[in-house]
Amino acid sequence: MNTEKKNVSVSVIIPVYNAGKFLVETIESVLNQSFDSFELILVNDGSTDNSSVICEEYLKKDTRIQYFDQANSGVSVARNLGLSHACGEYVFFLDSDDTIDQEFLKTSYDAAKEKDGDIIIIGEEFCKRLPNVPALPTCAQFLRLDFLKKYADIKFPQNIQPCEDGLFSHQLIALTKNIGTNPKGIYHYRHHENQNHLKINENSDKVLQQIPVWLQILEDFYERYDLYKVKALHLALFMEHEPFEFRYLGMPLNNQQKTFLHTLIKNYMLKILPYLSAEEKGLLSKPFLYFINTDDTSDFDKFYIEYSRQQLAKKKLYLFFIKLIPLKKLRRDLRKSISERF
Repeated sequence: MNTEKKNVSVSVIIPVYNAGKFLVETIESVLNQSFDSFELILVNDGSTDNSSVICEEYLKKDTRIQYFDQANSGVSVARNLGLSHACGEYVFFLDSDDTIDQEFLKTSYDAAKEKDGDIIIIGEEFCKRLPNVPALPTCAQFLRLDFLKKYADIKFPQNIQPCEDGLFSHQLIALTKNIGTNPKGIYHYRHHENQNHLKINENSDKVLQQIPVWLQILEDFYERYDLYKVKALHLALFMEHEPFEFRYLGMPLNNQQKTFLHTLIKNYMLKILPYLSAEEKGLLSKPFLYFINTDDTSDFDKFYIEYSRQQLAKKKLYLFFIKLIPLKKLRRDLRKSISERF
């Protein structure tokens, strides 16, 4: 492996597990960047296909590549291993089945230098979430290495998936106000039958068993840095975003699972609510507030069905009136705004 330290601007870290079908295209998307001050760190996480062969072939061909091999330990361990060998000014984690646009590293690095950012949020969709961003996927995180070293206790949590990237980014966002954006960064997310989110929905019990661990990680973090008073809204928005929206609303749960998750979220929110001002509580969604104030999941489910029906009716009404606007560009912009709102 090429392990000599280099002066580079960006370290791109790719954890690899059985990605042989897509890995060449992924690696090539990095090597073909218009921006050339980077290193590529490949970490093979015990693949059983031809992924290691592909990594070794590229290692021989390009001195910008470092390659590490580990027994299968999960994506978090692989990312953390890659991070421990990074020497770029900034770090980006790329999934082994996705690709990045040719200008991705250049626009991200330019935005980082312009804003002197600890964190640069990448992608128009994610940039719009400011100022209250509870978490980010890895594809939207461009991170200053010195910032990560300063808070070296913040790592991708082992044996956690999904939400390992959400927990990682949530903690980092809480520790800095120095956040910039790169809406021009284009990340190409590949859809295929073996994606993790599809497997996750097939195993709801496994995900639910991990959520108490998520909450313990957060509790330890907020106590360690004494952040409850100043970052309570940030934590409340994470609870709304991850365990409520993504898991309760987004996963196929039975009644027993719903009751378990509802109790977990409600009890945790009871710790947070005293730290929130009335204005901050107003930034939480109506469904989430109803959810944490009801004792019955069936009551919430009935409420949410009616709420969703009303929202859909409002959306249709707005879209109807937009059709009456004569300016095409204005109609298009308003339709996009309405779609994002609802």
